[in-house]
Amino acid sequence: MTDYKHSVSLDDTKCKGCTHCLQRCPTEAIRVRDGHAAINPQKCIDCGECIRVCPYNAKKATHDSLDCLNNYKYKIALPAPALYGQFDNLDDIDFVIQGLYNMGFDDVFEVAKAAEYVSGYTRQYLKREGLKKPVISSACPVVVRLIRMRFPFLCDNIMPILPPVEVAGKMAREKALREHPELSPEDIGCIFISPCPAKVSYVKNDFSGHQSNIDSVVSVSDVYFRLIDAMKKTNEPEVGTEAGNVGVSWAISGGECTAVFHEKYLAADGIENVIRVLDQIEDSDLPELEFVELNACNGGCVGGVMTVANPYIAKARIQSLRRYLPVSPNMHPTEGDIPEDVLLSGFEYIPSAPLSPDRKEARMMMAEIQEIRKDLPDLDCGSCGAPTCAAFAEDIVRGDICADECVVFMREAFHNYLSARNKASKIEKSTEDENGDKA
Repeated sequence: MTDYKHSVSLDDTKCKGCTHCLQRCPTEAIRVRDGHAAINPQKCIDCGECIRVCPYNAKKATHDSLDCLNNYKYKIALPAPALYGQFDNLDDIDFVIQGLYNMGFDDVFEVAKAAEYVSGYTRQYLKREGLKKPVISSACPVVVRLIRMRFPFLCDNIMPILPPVEVAGKMAREKALREHPELSPEDIGCIFISPCPAKVSYVKNDFSGHQSNIDSVVSVSDVYFRLIDAMKKTNEPEVGTEAGNVGVSWAISGGECTAVFHEKYLAADGIENVIRVLDQIEDSDLPELEFVELNACNGGCVGGVMTVANPYIAKARIQSLRRYLPVSPNMHPTEGDIPEDVLLSGFEYIPSAPLSPDRKEARMMMAEIQEIRKDLPDLDCGSCGAPTCAAFAEDIVRGDICADECVVFMREAFHNYLSARNKASKIEKSTEDENGDKA
């Protein structure tokens, strides 16, 4: 777990020690210590929620710069469908595709195109017997990591199929080698244009034991400004989109579900809603569901923190663009097996931060945490630097902090001190008065 490469980082010089990120982190990975925040890498899922809410821009997403294009002889752009929703007054995706060529890319392979193939694989997968239902999409790396850390009993529900970005990288590389036999694999750079930091982490780390086909990841926001100028150079695009309504719809919440062509589905977006749905699935409160699509960002991928446009405006733009597209020009055959090279071996539980490797000691620590919690005010104010009183009790047992950091305890101790001092002062004054009367 400690070797996991994260894409969300903290700039200590900008952090003021407020509790905005503390209160919004879905995995309680953040603490405020010594005047600034600290991120626990064992608990962070790179959702970017802290980046979204930080008023001082102290949190940032780490990704490759556009200079990475110089590292490759043959450069392939892999634009996320969310990229199309960033531009105002865009009525034709072809301008975006041509603009990427104008920027210096040698080829463009749309992730939306790969998403249509994955939609077909999903339909085939749902026909299999003995599946643990509901099947949960593996497209959002935040959701996958969250389940593996916090919902171990749902690991078998995750669909073991590569996400569209990975399928796009694989297909784009194969196409380049097929059309340009003079190239070696090292000459080719598959560069994903990502809306969120979690996909950067996905590329840096193995995805259920699968090594990524993506070479570099740049942000939608960085590409956006360069792409606007590049698009202005085109009056009539020479190349066009190869994706349809189904693939482009993956940019927004519910887009993947509608491509499954199944009535018993659920789509939820926003990390708090995602956790609520996972809790209900774990408690069997959502019966008769076949497929669940979960997006950590509000609105879907258009809500990623590495985008430019307001997610709801971007969502409306995507809905407008897809009206003029064919349904799905990249359909998986209705019959036949799913290709073995897009299937995964499955997902294992990865405990985020065990109290102790020794079970007996861990049980004792848990009992101690429960005892401490009985004395805590249960206000979850965050003033101690922990997000909740339960987290504060755990930090005490771990030895990371002292109990007197609780402001409620401090206030009570101060009141007790003042009360005792006033009482002592009254006794002293009464004694002096009695001595004065005797004299």
